[in-house]
Amino acid sequence: QVQLVESGGGLVQAGGSLRLSCTASGRIFSIKAMGWYRQAPGKQRELVATVISGGSTNYAGSVKGRFNVSRDNAKNTVYLQMTSLKPEDTAVYYCRVVVLTATQFEVLYWGQGTQVTVSS
Repeated sequence: QVQLVESGGGLVQAGGSLRLSCTASGRIFSIKAMGWYRQAPGKQRELVATVISGGSTNYAGSVKGRFNVSRDNAKNTVYLQMTSLKPEDTAVYYCRVVVLTATQFEVLYWGQGTQVTVSS
Protein backbone atom coordinates (compact mmCIF):
# COMPACT_ATOMS: atom_id res chain seq x y z
CA GLN A 1 0.00 0.00 0.00
CA VAL A 2 0.89 3.66 -0.34
CA GLN A 3 0.74 6.25 2.41
CA LEU A 4 0.51 10.00 1.88
CA VAL A 5 1.63 12.44 4.55
CA GLU A 6 0.65 16.07 4.16
CA SER A 7 1.94 19.09 6.02
CA GLY A 8 2.01 22.86 5.88
CA GLY A 9 -1.55 23.99 6.41
CA GLY A 10 -2.52 26.66 8.90
CA LEU A 11 -3.98 30.09 9.48
CA VAL A 12 -2.73 33.06 7.49
CA GLN A 13 -3.91 36.58 6.80
CA ALA A 14 -5.11 37.60 3.36
CA GLY A 15 -2.17 38.36 1.11
CA GLY A 16 0.05 35.92 2.94
CA SER A 17 1.72 32.72 1.81
CA LEU A 18 1.80 29.07 2.76
CA ARG A 19 3.54 26.01 1.39
CA LEU A 20 1.97 22.58 1.47
CA SER A 21 3.88 19.36 1.01
CA CYS A 22 2.83 15.76 0.49
CA THR A 23 5.13 12.76 0.55
CA ALA A 24 4.20 9.36 -0.77
CA SER A 25 5.76 6.20 0.63
CA GLY A 26 5.21 2.46 0.46
CA ARG A 27 4.88 0.12 -2.51
CA ILE A 28 5.49 2.55 -5.36
CA PHE A 29 6.63 1.39 -8.79
CA SER A 30 6.28 4.81 -10.29
CA ILE A 31 4.11 7.91 -9.91
CA LYS A 32 2.09 9.16 -12.85
CA ALA A 33 0.71 12.32 -11.32
CA MET A 34 0.67 14.28 -8.09
CA GLY A 35 -1.45 17.22 -7.15
CA TRP A 36 -3.79 19.07 -4.89
CA TYR A 37 -7.53 19.40 -4.57
CA ARG A 38 -9.52 21.39 -2.05
CA GLN A 39 -12.95 21.32 -0.49
CA ALA A 40 -14.58 24.28 1.19
CA PRO A 41 -17.56 23.86 3.54
CA GLY A 42 -20.71 23.11 1.60
CA LYS A 43 -18.87 22.81 -1.70
CA GLN A 44 -17.62 19.98 -3.84
CA ARG A 45 -13.98 18.99 -3.94
CA GLU A 46 -12.22 20.81 -6.75
CA LEU A 47 -8.93 20.68 -8.58
CA VAL A 48 -6.29 23.16 -7.45
CA ALA A 49 -3.18 22.07 -9.33
CA THR A 50 -1.53 18.93 -10.64
CA VAL A 51 1.82 17.94 -12.09
CA ILE A 52 2.39 14.82 -14.17
CA SER A 53 5.51 12.72 -14.47
CA GLY A 54 6.76 14.67 -17.47
CA GLY A 55 6.54 17.92 -15.54
CA SER A 56 3.48 19.42 -17.17
CA THR A 57 1.23 21.31 -14.81
CA ASN A 58 -2.44 22.19 -14.69
CA TYR A 59 -4.06 24.86 -12.53
CA ALA A 60 -7.54 25.94 -11.64
CA GLY A 61 -8.25 29.33 -13.10
CA SER A 62 -8.84 30.82 -9.67
CA VAL A 63 -5.28 30.10 -8.54
CA LYS A 64 -3.27 30.72 -11.72
CA GLY A 65 -0.52 33.22 -11.12
CA ARG A 66 -0.78 32.83 -7.34
CA PHE A 67 -0.08 29.15 -6.70
CA ASN A 68 2.80 27.02 -7.94
CA VAL A 69 2.87 23.24 -7.91
CA SER A 70 6.13 21.31 -8.09
CA ARG A 71 7.40 17.82 -7.38
CA ASP A 72 10.61 16.22 -6.23
CA ASN A 73 10.68 12.84 -7.94
CA ALA A 74 13.57 11.57 -5.84
CA LYS A 75 11.55 12.19 -2.68
CA ASN A 76 8.11 11.30 -4.09
CA THR A 77 6.97 14.66 -2.81
CA VAL A 78 4.69 17.30 -4.25
CA TYR A 79 4.60 20.89 -3.09
CA LEU A 80 2.05 23.66 -3.40
CA GLN A 81 3.40 27.15 -2.90
CA MET A 82 0.48 29.47 -2.29
CA THR A 83 0.91 33.24 -2.42
CA SER A 84 -1.44 36.21 -2.36
CA LEU A 85 -3.90 34.09 -0.45
CA LYS A 86 -7.54 35.16 -0.33
CA PRO A 87 -10.29 34.29 2.13
CA GLU A 88 -11.96 32.27 -0.63
CA ASP A 89 -8.92 29.97 -0.65
CA THR A 90 -10.02 28.71 2.76
CA ALA A 91 -10.61 24.97 2.50
CA VAL A 92 -9.29 21.56 3.38
CA TYR A 93 -6.54 20.77 0.89
CA TYR A 94 -6.08 17.17 -0.18
CA CYS A 95 -3.06 15.62 -1.81
CA ARG A 96 -3.88 13.27 -4.69
CA VAL A 97 -1.41 10.80 -6.16
CA VAL A 98 -1.80 8.42 -9.10
CA VAL A 99 0.56 5.49 -8.72
CA LEU A 100 1.47 3.05 -11.47
CA THR A 101 1.93 -0.59 -10.53
CA ALA A 102 4.51 -2.85 -12.15
CA THR A 103 1.81 -3.91 -14.60
CA GLN A 104 0.96 -0.27 -15.42
CA PHE A 105 -2.29 -0.34 -13.51
CA GLU A 106 -3.24 3.07 -12.12
CA VAL A 107 -4.15 3.36 -8.44
CA LEU A 108 -5.44 6.59 -6.93
CA TYR A 109 -4.58 7.67 -3.39
CA TRP A 110 -5.78 10.64 -1.32
CA GLY A 111 -4.13 12.29 1.63
CA GLN A 112 -5.94 12.94 4.89
CA GLY A 113 -6.31 16.63 4.17
CA THR A 114 -4.81 19.73 5.72
CA GLN A 115 -6.77 22.83 6.71
CA VAL A 116 -5.90 26.17 5.17
CA THR A 117 -7.67 29.18 6.65
CA VAL A 118 -7.22 32.67 5.25
CA SER A 119 -8.51 35.52 7.40
CA SER A 120 -9.60 38.85 5.93
